[in-house]
Amino acid sequence: MLLLAMFFMPLKGSPLSPVVTTSRGLVVAAEGHAAEAGATILRKGGNAVDAAVATALTLAVTYPRAGNIGGGGFMVVRLADGTATAFDFREVAPAGATRNLYQDAEGKLVKGRSTKGHLAAAVPGTVAGLALAMQRLGSGKMAWADLVEPARALAEKGFEVTDAMAEDLRASADLMGANAAARRIFLRDGNFYRAGETMRQPHLAATLARLQAEGPREFYTGRTAELLAADMAAHGGLITKEDLANYRPVERAVLRGAYRGYELITMPPPSSGGIALLQMLTMLEGHDVAALAPAGAAKIHLFVEVMRRAYADRAAYLGDPDFTKIPVAALLDPDYLARRAATIDSNRATPSKMIGGGLASVTEAEKPEPLETTHFSVMDAAGNVVSCTYTINGIYGCGVVAGETGILLNNEMDDFTSLPGTPNTFGLVQGEANAIHPRKRPLSSMTPTIVLRDGKVVIVTGSPGGATIINTVLQVITNLIDHHMTTSEAVAAKRFNHQWLPDAITYEPGLASEAVMDELRVRGHELKLRKLYPNDPPRWSGMQGSAETIVVDPVTGLRTGAPDGRRPGTAAVSD
Repeated sequence: MLLLAMFFMPLKGSPLSPVVTTSRGLVVAAEGHAAEAGATILRKGGNAVDAAVATALTLAVTYPRAGNIGGGGFMVVRLADGTATAFDFREVAPAGATRNLYQDAEGKLVKGRSTKGHLAAAVPGTVAGLALAMQRLGSGKMAWADLVEPARALAEKGFEVTDAMAEDLRASADLMGANAAARRIFLRDGNFYRAGETMRQPHLAATLARLQAEGPREFYTGRTAELLAADMAAHGGLITKEDLANYRPVERAVLRGAYRGYELITMPPPSSGGIALLQMLTMLEGHDVAALAPAGAAKIHLFVEVMRRAYADRAAYLGDPDFTKIPVAALLDPDYLARRAATIDSNRATPSKMIGGGLASVTEAEKPEPLETTHFSVMDAAGNVVSCTYTINGIYGCGVVAGETGILLNNEMDDFTSLPGTPNTFGLVQGEANAIHPRKRPLSSMTPTIVLRDGKVVIVTGSPGGATIINTVLQVITNLIDHHMTTSEAVAAKRFNHQWLPDAITYEPGLASEAVMDELRVRGHELKLRKLYPNDPPRWSGMQGSAETIVVDPVTGLRTGAPDGRRPGTAAVSD
């Protein structure tokens, strides 16, 4: 009964998000139509992987700020028989990309070049990655066409625009107004959508129909590829038909770690999320986090100090493992992390300028050759689970719809190190290991994660949020394990972030009392209230992440899905 209490003990004073509890399958996603599409596949006999594919494709229609077939991402799968694997369908740099692509003749970054317009787009991987996951671990009971159908139908017949979406689109007018196709589809050439109106996307419906009829490779070698490449060529973009034809997703071994008797399964590089998460949990293991007030100065200080050390290692050593030898074992070595944690002063902040990559030698980290994201969690009745985070990077990506495809493209090239030592859109300072190179995957913070106890799944989580993703996942997991919060409380609890540089704690409104904030300042921390990302509507001001989470009661087996109330429209749907 101890484990039951661990996850279901109420914590007074925390805001609650709507939850769904069931003994059957469950989909928790950023948008209701997409969650329902996944749940419908479960009802028809598909498994969690099948449902994840349908959910992802539907988000491309109904949640265009982040859902996509024009981007990429990561999926961690754990089957009921214990099989666990990771699918990397991260975007790749076009073959024509160069190291100094976003710099001027004097070597200075050109503002906006890596974030807006055709030149900012990397080769999309979503369709190929979803297809690989279905092929490898789908139920075998559902055809690809069945999984595409919910998305195709919604693109053709339309769906009702919500207040939040109408506000969101209007706030993105400057970004999408520069591209004729995006302006026509999402802004109606200035006649902005109002809540209650129906949005139809006929060009995207036609693209999905081709994918449905001809299979997922149509995206990379068929009419869709031709249209996409032609639009790129006409507008100075780099993606070619050859880039699309050559794209391949990668199945990778999951990263495994432990925390207080729990086993974690998470994403390996080119995601930095898994390594950083496991580093931070290992550094926390020697501290009695449960004895600390969840929003107290001692807890926030401790977490910030482990965050800054993990993010410093991220900047120093992490990149695409196909181009850079990453010292994974050294970075996760318990002795190394114990030494790293020993440098934490319990009463004083360590200035980030005094902290770099902590490995004594970087010979293993050989140098390579001369925020808007969304997460969903799925569990089926049999106990198969999927944690998937995918992205087009910024909100509405690069603001470009590829001609008549209806596909909104990513601005993922900004996740590379455009200029070592210079922050990207999310304020991350990154190193040489993540420099631009043709056909290379950019480093990511996405952290899809599954937590087990005694061989049984107990937590499925992840989040959007750019550089803050890893710290959001950290806080949700420790809220559950250390602070014994309920599922909804763990997701709703106020969050904070430190990412090494800039050297400041950013925090959500209402994180802690003024006395706590004053104590943090006395300890040497700079505090900054979180602000809007570019194009975010005002109602989302200061919010960190959106952790769509499933928690399983280890005694009864009941599954509780908590959609994160920070983002309007999030939903949990049972089969």
